[in-house]
Amino acid sequence: MQNMTDSDLRDAIQFHGHLCPGLALGYRVAKAALRELGAERPQDEELVAVVENDSCAVDAIQFITGCTFGKGNLIFRDHGKHVYTFFNRRNGRGIRLSEDFRGFEGDKRFEELKKRQDAGEDVSRERQTYLMEKAGAILRAEEKDIFALQPVESLPPQEAKIRKSLRCSSCGEKFMESRGRVKDGKIICIPCSEK
Repeated sequence: MQNMTDSDLRDAIQFHGHLCPGLALGYRVAKAALRELGAERPQDEELVAVVENDSCAVDAIQFITGCTFGKGNLIFRDHGKHVYTFFNRRNGRGIRLSEDFRGFEGDKRFEELKKRQDAGEDVSRERQTYLMEKAGAILRAEEKDIFALQPVESLPPQEAKIRKSLRCSSCGEKFMESRGRVKDGKIICIPCSEK
């Protein structure tokens, strides 16, 4: 169980901008992954996170684990699932965490608030109270009630590769060489190839 006095949680909230159920989930996932993999927040690419959604949880995962798009050790797979897989390149271990929190099942308040909001009613205070309750429930819940943990036997994704930049023959902007397309015998960027 977590509490609001945890400085990592406070800092993750600051990074994200607010506390919400998604951030609380990502915080719990990231802390569990670091513990299970015997890792600390790395400086480079020792830890890899593969996230299957683009929710608020990913901000907490970035902040707590140090995995980022810029370093190439945060990989996004758009499956729309609260599933998170982590690899520790130093010890070769991997862990998959799949959200299974049932604390919200059957709760119709969010749908009711959304209907009222869509009808023009100001429900911002009620919505914030509701979201804080849900975030608190995730932070207080036993880990086994939030997600399933499974060891991963596969190899971690390759380290990020730095590629040279080319200039698009059409728009003049630079792009990563491996993302270039050939059109009418000229090398161009993806957006120009789709025109």
